[in-house]
Amino acid sequence: MYRTHTCGELRIENKGQQVTLAGWVQKARKLGGMTFIDLRDRYGITQLVVEADAPAELVEVATSLGREYVIQVQGEVVERQAKNAKMPTGDIEIKVCGIRVLNKSVTPPFTIEDNSDGGDDLRMKFRYLDLRRNPLREALMLRHKIAHEVRNYLDAKGFMEIETPYLIKSTPEGARDFVVPSRMNPGQFYALPQSPQTFKQLLMVAGYDRYFQIVRCFRDEDLRADRQPEFTQIDCEMSFVEQEDVLNTFEGMMRTLFKNVLDVEIPNPLPRMSWYDAMDKYGSDKPDIRFGMEIHEITDAAKGKGFGVLDGAAYIGAIAVPGAAEYTRKQVDELTEWVKRPQVGAKGLIYIRVNADGSYKSSIDKFYGAEDLAKIAAAAEAKAGDLILVMSGDNKRKVQTMLGVLRIEMGNRLGLRDPKVFAPLWIVDFPLLEWDDETQRFYAMHHPFTAPKPEHEKWFYSNAKEDLERVCANAYDFVLNGTELGGGSIRIHDAEMQKRMFEVLGIGPEEAEYKFGFIIHAFQFGAPPHGGLAFGFDRVCALFGGSDSIRDYIAFPKNNQGRDMMIDSPSAIDQSQLDELFLDLRAPQA
Repeated sequence: MYRTHTCGELRIENKGQQVTLAGWVQKARKLGGMTFIDLRDRYGITQLVVEADAPAELVEVATSLGREYVIQVQGEVVERQAKNAKMPTGDIEIKVCGIRVLNKSVTPPFTIEDNSDGGDDLRMKFRYLDLRRNPLREALMLRHKIAHEVRNYLDAKGFMEIETPYLIKSTPEGARDFVVPSRMNPGQFYALPQSPQTFKQLLMVAGYDRYFQIVRCFRDEDLRADRQPEFTQIDCEMSFVEQEDVLNTFEGMMRTLFKNVLDVEIPNPLPRMSWYDAMDKYGSDKPDIRFGMEIHEITDAAKGKGFGVLDGAAYIGAIAVPGAAEYTRKQVDELTEWVKRPQVGAKGLIYIRVNADGSYKSSIDKFYGAEDLAKIAAAAEAKAGDLILVMSGDNKRKVQTMLGVLRIEMGNRLGLRDPKVFAPLWIVDFPLLEWDDETQRFYAMHHPFTAPKPEHEKWFYSNAKEDLERVCANAYDFVLNGTELGGGSIRIHDAEMQKRMFEVLGIGPEEAEYKFGFIIHAFQFGAPPHGGLAFGFDRVCALFGGSDSIRDYIAFPKNNQGRDMMIDSPSAIDQSQLDELFLDLRAPQA
């Protein structure tokens, strides 16, 4: 037996017991003639003490121990003289009578401490060492607990966990597929699934009316803090349901997670907001409603004063930043340069200070008098001490989006986005379709299996562009603190409606048959009404852990270039493997 107890479970009640522990040496230090050792495993740390009068052989072994040595110790639980209230085991220590070195360790390339001295790339190269640190251990424990609660909740609601294939057919719509060559079918390729969408719909056709899985998905797209090439979804589908049934079921799941994992109560019911209201008020379809600073249209109040930038704009919007009227000209100029960055894309920024004494100072004083500025302030719902920030342009949604990005930045600067405060909501009534001027065609805002709202079907079957643009999707997103955690829809279950959707998206009958014929045919065999959604499991874990990055909540993540620094992947393969797959490589052009 390597151990009788873990390094995190012994307490003062165990005083006097003979125990055996095993783990890694966190650190060893000599104090007078005594040697103290912190022994760590994933459960915690226990202090060991080798006394000055211990046998010479035992003292010699204790003083030879280096960081991260794997050892086994025997000894007696005794009360510590200098207790450590910050450690769960801080009331006791082990008076060691025997040490066995199970494995030596070279000196680690960084310290295995909560605040390590290793940079990101170094820690990712030695990820197995990084995972020994408390913050990552706690992150993975949180992930485990959330997964456990999800399974318990869905099982209690009658959902079956069913696995769907990883090697599927490539049907690129949106993000790029990862493709896998087939040795047995030369010149043909599998794709790794971006989601199990069609398979879970086929399970509904098969009669498995409540399905879920915590499933790996893959997208070959550019990366950022909340995105990885392989990620995990809580994927769910239900038959014989309408939108209200789905929202109630998964609102209940999230309420259970908040309560059982974080001991946090969220509103019941959750607020709901249409996509159009979210864009108008927050410039985003994933609004952070922890703070106000809503966008206001001030077009009528701001036009007609001879200032060409505003007079020529189709839309003028503003946010009132609370308490920021005291910003210096230097601070405002810095903000103006900030919004010109490619990530925002604005050409400039107009400001109006609403001073505490009721006076105004702005960058457009040449054209606007105090009465004019007062009208703008009223339209922006600004109060004394606020700083009004104004943007304009020909495209309403583009201006609102830029203001939305600015609003989030100001929320960060003013400390209004506390990660310990949670403000979830549902976004509903999305447009079904998005028109792209460049390609002169519609694209599905969610995916091509999303049903239109029943009351909009008359527009869905119209050939008029303006009618199709009015169609709302029977879709919904779960948003938390400015992040989309999950989304889904009521699906199309009628073969003729599905064919119509492909027609609207410019997917001809032959292409539709080649890519999606299997699901169209399945719908002809009695497909029930169905719908569902998927939550981004990694994002749920990160936000529950108070982080913007999902990387620490994944055991072995990729870096921002999609590389695994530890195993050096992706990598070249042997020519013999290429020959087996009938593949020739072509170097990319400069």
